[in-house]
Amino acid sequence: MRRRPIPAVCLLIVTLLFPVTANAQELLTFEKWKTNCLAAPTNRTLQGRMPQKAQLPLPTFAIADDLATQLLKHFQKSNLAEPSNWVGEKPKADEFFDIERSYYSRSPIPFQPFAQKVDIPAGSKVIFHGDLHGDIRSLISTLDWLNENDYADGFKLKNPNTYFVFLGDYVDRGSYGIEVLYTLMRLKLENPNHVLMARGNHEDFKMTATYGFLREGQMKYGREFNPTNMWRMYDFLPVVIYVGVDSNYVQCNHGGMEPGYDQRSLLNEDQPLAFEFLGELKQKTFALDHPQWLSKTNAETKAMTDERLEDFRPKSPISPNPIGFMWNDFFVFKDEPTIGFNSSRLAFNHGQASTNYLLSVASSETAKLRAVFRAHQHSGRPNPAMNRIVASNGAFRHWQAADSSEKANANQKALKQIIDVAAKRTVPEGSVWTFNVSPDSLYGEGNNYSFDTIGILHTEKAFADWRLEIVNVPVPQ
Repeated sequence: MRRRPIPAVCLLIVTLLFPVTANAQELLTFEKWKTNCLAAPTNRTLQGRMPQKAQLPLPTFAIADDLATQLLKHFQKSNLAEPSNWVGEKPKADEFFDIERSYYSRSPIPFQPFAQKVDIPAGSKVIFHGDLHGDIRSLISTLDWLNENDYADGFKLKNPNTYFVFLGDYVDRGSYGIEVLYTLMRLKLENPNHVLMARGNHEDFKMTATYGFLREGQMKYGREFNPTNMWRMYDFLPVVIYVGVDSNYVQCNHGGMEPGYDQRSLLNEDQPLAFEFLGELKQKTFALDHPQWLSKTNAETKAMTDERLEDFRPKSPISPNPIGFMWNDFFVFKDEPTIGFNSSRLAFNHGQASTNYLLSVASSETAKLRAVFRAHQHSGRPNPAMNRIVASNGAFRHWQAADSSEKANANQKALKQIIDVAAKRTVPEGSVWTFNVSPDSLYGEGNNYSFDTIGILHTEKAFADWRLEIVNVPVPQ
């Protein structure tokens, strides 16, 4: 499904330029923006339709497009633009920073996905949010909770040691992708070094042409809608973010593991902020150099990995193969295979043994990769993964000791007796955490939940003292 041809109208829109401007006074206060968004019909009410013109939180697309232009110009002058912040290859002004071109334009530039490392002080709090998928109601409700609980003042984070990490998939499958991006751009511009946005598999112009964002913009704003700047903005979002305190790091990304990328140079970089292009993903080379990685797999799995693991330089998020950080998943139970292949996603599932091995290989005495925080693994109907994500109040830790594949179909009540549902939780070495998708969505409706979830990671100097606080925010439906 991912490889369907792009609709002709998408190609037409990419080539069109609509001059747009927005005045500074059109940037609404948070309270006014909250009022506009909460007054709009819910996604569950709309059922895939679009709100009426009079119900739109943004009266014109020009306001959002101007903000995207501001953010693109910010990236050109941000920490990304400082060559000393890059490990290895440096970005070129006439390629990476040329915001008039892209890897899919008529005059293309290379597709250059990158990783980011950020060191933060011990005692910092890191807020995590999973998929949004065009759900502005939940995002606004959570931001309102952060305002009420002294984490934020409007769009501005109040404490310099507070960080907000969004884990990707901001648009598609919901009617308010433009409003979600507007809100995230406001947050990013207000807090450029403290709001971090990972690039999910839907931060891809092909995906948005197929799964709803392109249709949303056209139906809301007609010929005024031009997604070019928003599509180009995606190229400035890292596909993986490593957040660290002293020598302890957690991997923050949308999808799963990517054995083809060697993050050791980035993690061991002395300066607190650093970036690195993924470059060639050497999956097959890694498997050959580390035979113990898959040594306990059976012959069938070994044959599968021999066939599907490749060395390649990405030409797009899915070409010639999907990038694991954006697309891969994790098995749910400890007794599932080391590694598997998901034919519907054309991506890999990693089990506990595979993940722990990859985390250990990435670690050194000066930089230890301890855990993974991610999203992505959702279904619009109940299944073993979704039941556990919901039962754990929106933050599920894979491979828990009391759980197993024999209990795959346990109901919500039973699951709450065997998985971690505490309000504040330890973060075990090698753990993988999947955050839920926001509830005013086909996922919330199909799985019968109406709370949004954030995880607040409380860091300390010693990793053993880190705790993850789970906050559920009711979202009126």
